[in-house]
Amino acid sequence: MLDCTNKKALVRVDFNVPLDANFTITDDTRIRAAVPTIQKILSEGGSAILLSHLGRPLKKLRADGSLDTDKFTLRHVVSRLQNLLGVNVHFATDCVGEIAETAVKNLPKGEVLLLENTRFHAGEEKGDRTLAEQMARLGDVYINDAFGTAHRAHASTAIIAEFFALENRSFGFLMDSELKAAERVLNSPERPLTAIVGGAKVSDKLLLLDNLLDKVNILIVGGGMAYTFMKAMGGTIGNSLCEDDRLDLAKQLLFKARDKGVNLLLPVDSIVADAFSATANTKIARSNAIEDGWMGLDIGDEASKTFREAILSSKTILWNGPMGVFEMDAFAKGTRLIAESVAEATQNGAFSLVGGGDSVAAVTMMGLSEKVSYVSTGGGAMLELLEGKILPGVAAI
Repeated sequence: MLDCTNKKALVRVDFNVPLDANFTITDDTRIRAAVPTIQKILSEGGSAILLSHLGRPLKKLRADGSLDTDKFTLRHVVSRLQNLLGVNVHFATDCVGEIAETAVKNLPKGEVLLLENTRFHAGEEKGDRTLAEQMARLGDVYINDAFGTAHRAHASTAIIAEFFALENRSFGFLMDSELKAAERVLNSPERPLTAIVGGAKVSDKLLLLDNLLDKVNILIVGGGMAYTFMKAMGGTIGNSLCEDDRLDLAKQLLFKARDKGVNLLLPVDSIVADAFSATANTKIARSNAIEDGWMGLDIGDEASKTFREAILSSKTILWNGPMGVFEMDAFAKGTRLIAESVAEATQNGAFSLVGGGDSVAAVTMMGLSEKVSYVSTGGGAMLELLEGKILPGVAAI
């Protein structure tokens, strides 16, 4: 990261945090993740000017067409950030123009200025160069520490970097650690390398699965998407989730796994239910022989055992997506076992990366986030990185 001695460091952070009805932060993970970068700037006698978005204010306007500034203001973040840093955090009611420029001019060394929501300006999501240039005027150097938005070519995440010389722009500590974790899994893994991919739809993870088949030794597929594979192989899946328009693609992935020598594991058994409900009747069934009127909502005991053995045999593990409807206790057992197995393998010396919103939520909910090697803060960004895409926010630096 850059030396920020006596400099005004313009830092793109990701403070897009969840708020309750009273605008109280319910999860400050993303704020805490930015603290090390901000602390380094302050320790060197620099000042930190923070850019971030919060929500999608232009998609959720008030009835009269005006911005809902009460709901989407970043002022909600100030007190939490101040408590975490232990220094004064000032707030400017705009991120460009006279208001922002005056606030930057008056910012004391060693203190922090949080600028208002970048998405209050339509040019942010459009990657507007004029808006980016106005933002760039506020700092001597630019640091991108917002991995969660690195897959967006927005004004404050990618375009802004063009207005700083190469020696005056860099990644922050969070962005750097995210990229190194993904690099370690994708390009320099200790083998065997196992990827665990779950979630509802094959279509959501198609590029991910295709890219991983070029890299992994073992690919575990669970969640709703597994039933598309089961049907593609000629199985009966009852009322389970299935994308009939993706059956041929599922077959192609199965053939590719065979040709690449990848051990592709599907759940041999499932916990099935007669309704999508926490109180539904349940039983165990073979995943390729589910009766009409029943649907697979979690992996079964035999699948759990097979998956666990594969995970514990691995030296590098990537996990993206749950094994079932883990939000309902009745169908959380499989995802919990995967989380525990990944944690155990990590304790045994494996490197584990958990990336993707639902799997991150699962390890956090189960109290295991400290027992895996790395938990990504960026769901969409990490997914695109693992798919092999170039992220605009990364390319810009």
